[in-house]
Amino acid sequence: MTTSGELLQVENLTVARGGRNVVREVSLDIPSGEVTALLGPNGAGKSSMVLAIGGVLKPVAGRVLLDERDYAGKRPERIRQAGLAIVPEGRRLLPELTVAENLSVATYALSGGDAVAGRRRALELFPELEKRLDYPARSLSGGEQQMVVLAQALVSHPRFVIIDELSLGLAPVIINRLVPTIRSVAESGVGVLLIEQFAALALGLANRAYIMEGGKIQFSGMANELREKPELLQSAYLLRGRNGAGGAPAVTGAGPRPT
Repeated sequence: MTTSGELLQVENLTVARGGRNVVREVSLDIPSGEVTALLGPNGAGKSSMVLAIGGVLKPVAGRVLLDERDYAGKRPERIRQAGLAIVPEGRRLLPELTVAENLSVATYALSGGDAVAGRRRALELFPELEKRLDYPARSLSGGEQQMVVLAQALVSHPRFVIIDELSLGLAPVIINRLVPTIRSVAESGVGVLLIEQFAALALGLANRAYIMEGGKIQFSGMANELREKPELLQSAYLLRGRNGAGGAPAVTGAGPRPT
């Protein structure tokens, strides 16, 4: 369990892709035991930021601080061993392996006892997977695959977890199933950064919130500020709207359409 008061800090992170900076001097604080929401439209730089924090991309500049150590540019396994788990966008599983094998891959760096305990905890959170352990990952529904990738992140007992686009492509009934689990994970002491396009979903879970647009943080504050003053959310998206790519998502509403 995460110790109260721990903090994952991202300081002035800059990330380049395709010869240009897509994340520009982004700073975030993710406290333990809370959900922190990061909102923003497609193309804002959110997923590139996640890949840089997780060690998949090397940042141009900035720091990722945990226990006062800088993990920016470190290898993904080093970052995971430090207690930070990443759930990238797109439900990245090993499709030909079974659910049980996918979970085993995620415990490769754990001792035997920790691996067993981690798997037990993951299946307590997602009991639906018990009957799917011998099924290849490619045969699962989208909702079941999302449960597996979340379970993979949680089997290693992380202190912090970053979840990129929890709701992407999922029916509302599945999203409603996952939301209490994310809340439970945070209440157990884990710090959660939830990156999400649907504001109502993210702000319903979060204590703190950020809005990212054009590779920069445009808003930083408490989630209830955005719930109570939706005009703050709208104003942070104005640049996207002027460029013809659509405005902010509604703070209230039914959320994504089922697929």
